[in-house]
Amino acid sequence: MSEKIYIFKKFERFWHWAQAGLIMFLMLTAFDIHGTYTIFGFEKAVGYHTTAAWALVGLWIFAIFWHLVTGEWKQYIPTTKNVVEMGSYYLFGIFKKVPHPHRQTLLSKHNPLQRLAYLGVLLFISPLIWITGWLYMFYDQWAAYGLGNLSLEWVATGHTIGAFLMLTFLIAHVYLITAGATPTAHLKAMITGWEETH
Repeated sequence: MSEKIYIFKKFERFWHWAQAGLIMFLMLTAFDIHGTYTIFGFEKAVGYHTTAAWALVGLWIFAIFWHLVTGEWKQYIPTTKNVVEMGSYYLFGIFKKVPHPHRQTLLSKHNPLQRLAYLGVLLFISPLIWITGWLYMFYDQWAAYGLGNLSLEWVATGHTIGAFLMLTFLIAHVYLITAGATPTAHLKAMITGWEETH
C-alpha cells in the first residue's frame, strides 16, 4: 500500500531541473569542444560552456544559501544505517519486488546510499570539476599566481575525468528514478513535489 506526501518544495524542484539542464548542456558543449561531434563549433562551444558553468556556479551559491537558511542541508548528512540493506535492494530486491527498506518522509527524503552518493558528488566530483575548470579557464594567469609549473594537460585530464564521473552519476541517477513505488513515482515527485511512498 502507498500514500502520497509532499516531499520536494518548489525551489528544490527548480534547483534540481535547472542544475540537470545546465549539467547536460555542459556535457553537450564539452563533447563538442573535444571534437566528438560538431554542433556549435569549437569557439561557440567554449563560449557556451563557460557561460553555462558560471550560471551553474550562481545556481549552486543560491542553493547552498537556501539549504543553510531552511535547514535542508541536514537531508545530506551521511549515515551507515541500512546501507547494506539499500545496496541489496538495488542489486537484487528491486527485481524480486522486495519492499523498499527506506521509508521516505519530509525529514528523511534521501536513503543512506543517496546520502553517500550526494556526499561523494559534493566532496569529490564537484571540487574536481570546479577546481580544474577554473584553472583551465584562467590558465593564462597561472604565472601571476605562482602556478606556472602546472601542466595544462593534467588539468584538462582531471576536468575530463570529473566530467565522466558526473556522467556516471547522472546515468545511475536516471536509472534509480525507476526504483520508486512505481517506475515513474520519483520522476513525478520531482515535477509535482508529491512522492508516492511505499
